[in-house]
Amino acid sequence: MRKTLTGVLSFAMLIGTATAAGAATEAATAAKSETGTQAGQRAAQQDIKDRILAIPGMSLIQEKPHPGYRFFVLNYTQPVDHRNPGKGTFEQRITLLHKDTTRPTVFFTSGYGLNTNPRRSEPTAIIDGNQVSMEYRFFTPSRPSPADWSKLDIWQAASDQHRIHQALKGIYDQKWLATGGSKGGMTATYFERFYPDDMDGIVAYVAPNDTVNHSDKAYDRFFERVGTQECRTKLNNVQRESLIRRGPLQELYKKQVAANGYTFNTIGSLDKAFEAVVLDFTWGFWQYRKEADCAAIPVAADTTDQELFDLVDDISGFSFYTDQGLTPYTPYYYQAGTEMGAPDIKQRHLKGLSRYGYQPPRNFVPRDIEMTFKPKAMKDIDRWVRNDGTRMMFVNGGNDPWSAEPFRLGKGSRDSYVYTVPGANHGANVAGLPAAEKAAATASILKWAGVAPAAVQKSETKAKPLARFDAKLDKREVRKESALRP
Repeated sequence: MRKTLTGVLSFAMLIGTATAAGAATEAATAAKSETGTQAGQRAAQQDIKDRILAIPGMSLIQEKPHPGYRFFVLNYTQPVDHRNPGKGTFEQRITLLHKDTTRPTVFFTSGYGLNTNPRRSEPTAIIDGNQVSMEYRFFTPSRPSPADWSKLDIWQAASDQHRIHQALKGIYDQKWLATGGSKGGMTATYFERFYPDDMDGIVAYVAPNDTVNHSDKAYDRFFERVGTQECRTKLNNVQRESLIRRGPLQELYKKQVAANGYTFNTIGSLDKAFEAVVLDFTWGFWQYRKEADCAAIPVAADTTDQELFDLVDDISGFSFYTDQGLTPYTPYYYQAGTEMGAPDIKQRHLKGLSRYGYQPPRNFVPRDIEMTFKPKAMKDIDRWVRNDGTRMMFVNGGNDPWSAEPFRLGKGSRDSYVYTVPGANHGANVAGLPAAEKAAATASILKWAGVAPAAVQKSETKAKPLARFDAKLDKREVRKESALRP
């Protein structure tokens, strides 16, 4: 019986092999007669989800509907160390807003965690394209376990983007642009520096360029000049009054801490956290608010303790420097203290009142995580942008503190531009530029993506976004976190 069953299985395997061989021969014959157009049509007929999930290492978390698009939340298996791929992997979340494989694609990252709802960056709307969004490594849940923090650096993160692009470019084979705002704009710039052949253009919004970490006079000059003297005095006095009333305001802080179960193991004490929030106040106002909002700022000396506490809490956020507030941003502060740098402004109006000054990133990262600063990292990026940057656009805010140390172009920069939106905060974008600059910037983005209409090719003044505004997709979300976090 056993011998007979073996014979039956062998016969079945032979038939299967013969059938497969015959089918393969027929497929090969058909392929020879199939034109490139027909092959493209055949690929297009395959469901896009199947094509994406056929990529090794790609898995589906969820698909969410949105009119005119397919939206996928995905995991992609990445090496913990791109220099030693065999030494472990982790799952990195990405999203894909799919419009059509015949359209160009935008690679977006915030430089932080990932919004898993359908959203569209400004360049994506301008070119009416697809959008791939990546969660930055070490932001949860895209964190290796155990976490080797030495593998969190700008090159490793750029290599994450490179692998994702390599994986998807066979499906999305039109032009690609990289973009992001703030740390996301920095991320897009670093990606271009390390993998200059991947993207066809870079649009970096409000991206700080802290080339020499110990030299932050540009920030001091910014706060001496931004807005009106009346507004600056109002904001400075809120900080002064808060430190003068340190005792009663900390009593209110303790009530908030007790009600929410906050702790201060990382920063070290409630007093350090309190002062960090107060010192963020002026920065936070200019980062998130507009000059017109200064009219609503009260005279500090005329406020009650509760009113003053609530004012600072609204703009700076007393919950942020607690363990619960800092923990989600450990990866950012680690990078600020190892490669990217962080501002250290003087705030002379607080002399004699401030006990700690602007605290360094080391104070915001648990002590069991080792940190060593690499001063050459940002100098290399700055030098590369000036000498080799091609098809790069930097959009800054005229009233944004983070734009006080911007990227600048050099003699080697080609087809690249720096724009500043007058009076704009950390939400500056192309749409806010003066008309002529707005048209020129939009035209550049369309040309880089290979979708500039004939009218735009003739005259940049005709340039405008190709996609219609979508209230849900184009919703602008300003995160309310620490001011000293781009």
